[in-house]
Amino acid sequence: MNPIRRINPGNRLSDVTVFNGVAYLAGQVPEDASAGLQAQTRSVLDQIDRLLAGLGSDKAHILSATIYLSSMGDFAAMNEVWDAWLGPNAQGPARATVEARLASPDDKVEIQVIAALP
Repeated sequence: MNPIRRINPGNRLSDVTVFNGVAYLAGQVPEDASAGLQAQTRSVLDQIDRLLAGLGSDKAHILSATIYLSSMGDFAAMNEVWDAWLGPNAQGPARATVEARLASPDDKVEIQVIAALP
């Protein structure tokens, strides 16, 4: 029996890989790449919420997040959405934010998280 569980597996990637009570989410990109940075960020965070909920987890269980921005000039605007999403008095996860050339030139943000399963 394989203790590794893959959610929506494909040849190139799975949406989520679960092992030993930890969920590793693939990088999530916005559903509408024509939207502005804050709308794209909300879209990505909504996708993360849905994936975690499907596993019986939520953002309070995120251990680590890596945020990729097409421009560090968007850092403050992305953080406004991130902070609102986490909510007041949240204990944020370990996090890194980097500027990167994303797979689609219209994507402004991609977020990858690792979360514990309760």
